[in-house]
Amino acid sequence: MSVCIVIPAFNEARSIEKVVTASLRSGMDVLVVDDGSADRTAELASAAGAIVERHARNQGKGVAIRTAATWVLGHGYDAAVFLDADGQHLPEELPRFRECFEQTGADLIVGTRMADNASMPLVRKVANRTSSLMVSLVAGTRVTDSQSGYRLFSRRMLERLASGGGAGFDFESEMIIDAVRDGLKYCEVPISCIYGEEKSHYRPLRDAAQFLSLMVRKSLERLLPPARR
Repeated sequence: MSVCIVIPAFNEARSIEKVVTASLRSGMDVLVVDDGSADRTAELASAAGAIVERHARNQGKGVAIRTAATWVLGHGYDAAVFLDADGQHLPEELPRFRECFEQTGADLIVGTRMADNASMPLVRKVANRTSSLMVSLVAGTRVTDSQSGYRLFSRRMLERLASGGGAGFDFESEMIIDAVRDGLKYCEVPISCIYGEEKSHYRPLRDAAQFLSLMVRKSLERLLPPARR
């Protein structure tokens, strides 16, 4: 099975070279989607050995994911592992995703930080545990880290992503719910929890409201007949 690595990036010149170099040690190809960076992100990623796709302007993570999914599908890979460009994910743990994919054939494999979350800020820890519990109830399967961005997607998942997707706090959760409801196979692998100098994009009040709205909508979808949704 052929698996590549995808790193969406926006103004990550500080860390992108290190992340790409470490990712390439896995033996897998690396694609960096530079979402309109104003710094040297694309240049440094290319110099480090990554294939680079650039957006002329910043369009958000959702569009970057669609760009990556379309590229991966067009180049014949069986799956892709997405990780962040800011160093929050350890490239050394990439083989865990590939091994899980080869053993299970899962469509969506999420890296869970909850077995090693001592360094996670308290507000993020509470939000993640709460949201993961709610996603588990709505999706009908056990989810321990619904907000983790370290994920492997099979071709079936990539086809879904290529056709659309959001970029907000609730996007990661909705992806899980929809995949499980549609019969796609879901798995998790343990990953390290790392918090350093990277800036969190979590906005407690706004993101919590957006997430609760998603949970209500997904619960209603489950209860109402299709014609009334």
